[in-house]
Amino acid sequence: MKLKAILSAMVLLIIGVLFGALLVSGFGLVRPGLADIKLGADNAPVSIHAEASSFGQAFIETAEKVTPTIVQISVVSERDKGPHDDFFFFPFKDLPKEQRGSGSGIIISDDGYIVTNNHVVENANKVTVGMYDKRRFDATVVGTDPLTDLAVIKIDAKDLPVAYLGDSDHLKVGQWVMAIGNPLSLASTVTAGIVSAIGRGQLGLIRDSYGVENFIQTDAAINPGNSGGALVDLSGSVVGVNSAIASSGTGTYIGYGFAIPINLAKAVAKDLIANGKVSRGYIGINIGEVDDAIAKSLGMDRPRGIIIQGIVENGAASESDLRPGDVILEVDGREVDAPNQLQSYVAAKTAGTVVSLKIFRDGEELERKVTLKRRDQDSITEAASDKSKENSELKNNLSSATFDNLGMTVKNLNDRDRSDFNTDHGVLITKIEPFGKAEDQRLFAGLVITEVDRKKVKDVEDFSAIVESKRGSALLLNVVDNKGNSRFVGLEIPE
Repeated sequence: MKLKAILSAMVLLIIGVLFGALLVSGFGLVRPGLADIKLGADNAPVSIHAEASSFGQAFIETAEKVTPTIVQISVVSERDKGPHDDFFFFPFKDLPKEQRGSGSGIIISDDGYIVTNNHVVENANKVTVGMYDKRRFDATVVGTDPLTDLAVIKIDAKDLPVAYLGDSDHLKVGQWVMAIGNPLSLASTVTAGIVSAIGRGQLGLIRDSYGVENFIQTDAAINPGNSGGALVDLSGSVVGVNSAIASSGTGTYIGYGFAIPINLAKAVAKDLIANGKVSRGYIGINIGEVDDAIAKSLGMDRPRGIIIQGIVENGAASESDLRPGDVILEVDGREVDAPNQLQSYVAAKTAGTVVSLKIFRDGEELERKVTLKRRDQDSITEAASDKSKENSELKNNLSSATFDNLGMTVKNLNDRDRSDFNTDHGVLITKIEPFGKAEDQRLFAGLVITEVDRKKVKDVEDFSAIVESKRGSALLLNVVDNKGNSRFVGLEIPE
């Protein structure tokens, strides 16, 4: 009996131990202390190489040094007038006449000069600047330059942190950069990416024909509010002023943005601070890109340079030896292969500056100097075609002709055509076939071909003879529209 009692007690003890263990493990009723909890592996899976660590440190140091030189700009400006504002019965006529906007700016002097975008402060009634250290200042607009989308504002302050302005001419595609600004009202935001392209133009961001589009393209995220902020390299040098984004109707970043080269911004800022406006010099020419067909028609070894399409009457070029059809290869020893490259370089020069041009003309490379003039001294563009009325006798043996190998039909000018185009010679393009060589060169019905290889075309018979004699080569056409605008077009003639 006594043995039975001992066995029963032992069984109960074992059951109690097992049940207690079950409670602890299965139901979590007993928890370990914080000191006993160990999470994660003992070692990092990858040892950071010294070079990789140094590379990452460059981003950190750049952000730390540059961010205090970037400000947040708040603007109150006139609201754009609505289509119903003049109607007294419009139910929302009493809407506020002002609107708020924001952007970024770069401190460029310790006494308070700040560079930003023109579109940030345009039509501003009130401008307020927020500093990195949370101080706020009222600002005045010193000057604006819509043609480069740049502006300078001023606050009354001293001993401010100043950004180091680098040299954008030495930027390379693939180089790491950081965008620093205040996007979407989020102060002091830093994003990183690479330079995706340089010299990006023809974006339609500046709609004036004299506007300068020579942007740095980057995939560092830029959003509304970043405008006027800094694009910097990993040395902390500001290489661009963030200006625009590529957006698919959303108004936000979808892959890349654009910045104004800092070398252009420095030149514009100095002029605005000194004069309140930009005293920019102009050559006074209309220019276009040299494509393969134009290069062949001019006898060039390859497409290079930019072609002069027209000369501005009373402009700087009109007082020099430059002519329509000349190809500008270099400006002050710098090669130029796109119109915006020349525009950007000249835009940084003031009126009165002498620039040296290397041009290609009739198989030779020549040097010409031009003294830049202000834009307000220029008048309208003179068409490159000869507009004088000579009493030449026109042949009418052949009134029209179709060139199947070019996809183009032309006809002789009648009296009305001569009056509309202000010319007494040439042939009128009446039809362009889809996907033909003429369409590829952006020719269209309604243009008049006035010259071929810089010689006047009298009529269809004359033009046909030239085309026939040039099979297997290329022609340089001068075409003019009924507004007097002219341009050169290269056209390859199949065998």
